[in-house]
Amino acid sequence: MIKEHEMHQFNKTIIYLIFLIVSVFVIYPLVYVVSGAFAPGNSIASLDIVPFKNGITFEHFVELFTKNDYGRWFLNTLLIAVETSAATVVISSLSAYVFSRFTFRFKKSFLMSLLILQIFPSFVGMIAIYVILLRIGGLDTLWGLVLVYTAGNIPYNTWMVKNYMDTVSKSLDEAARIDGASHFRVFAQIIMPVAKPIITFLAITSFTAPWMDFIFPKMVLRSPENQTLALGLFAFVSDKKNEFTVFAAGSLLVSIPFVIFFLVTQRTLISSFGGAAVKE
Repeated sequence: MIKEHEMHQFNKTIIYLIFLIVSVFVIYPLVYVVSGAFAPGNSIASLDIVPFKNGITFEHFVELFTKNDYGRWFLNTLLIAVETSAATVVISSLSAYVFSRFTFRFKKSFLMSLLILQIFPSFVGMIAIYVILLRIGGLDTLWGLVLVYTAGNIPYNTWMVKNYMDTVSKSLDEAARIDGASHFRVFAQIIMPVAKPIITFLAITSFTAPWMDFIFPKMVLRSPENQTLALGLFAFVSDKKNEFTVFAAGSLLVSIPFVIFFLVTQRTLISSFGGAAVKE
């Protein structure tokens, strides 16, 4: 018994040691970026390997808002993320309800086409996207970028929400229709509350995807006043500049509302799974 106890303690020690090493590798870069945001100077080469050893200053945060348009970048990114999330949730959930609850010609073909569209990476159609936005006047506009993100989100998310709605008991629909409910009322008041977990997950992923995307904003946006956080912050660590500490300060500010949003929606997601309705 003593040897078994000692072996058990040894195994626990090894496991804790492994987790400690992994935690250090994961946490240290984050702590280093935080220390860089408050460190004096601009270059990353001047930073000590020990976090916060260089001292603490708030001048980089002041510089973001006084010498740069950080507030404008933040507002642009927030508008794009919120509008993309809202549009994706509405369009994908409506499309998923149609595919889940209705039977019509070419239904399987449409579903298969959505799946095939998702196979190809979005970069394949960048030239086509650029030409389309040019023709409809969507270049260098925030709504043009929202259109690109929303269109790219629809195929996979429609499949995902549709598969979830398929598990919802159709007896709920039938009971509502007996009471005289229309299709839209069934969708809004019966299906959507039951599908709240997947809708919440969809809102989270649709919000986070455009938050720090760089490729599509670089292609679509041109004017300085339309820049997003990714474009604005990248300028601090480009070939022309080496202001890592200012970049770190901006990155830190980006993460704060992002983490808050994720924590709030994560709680909603967990509670939604716990309160889901009856399924088949």
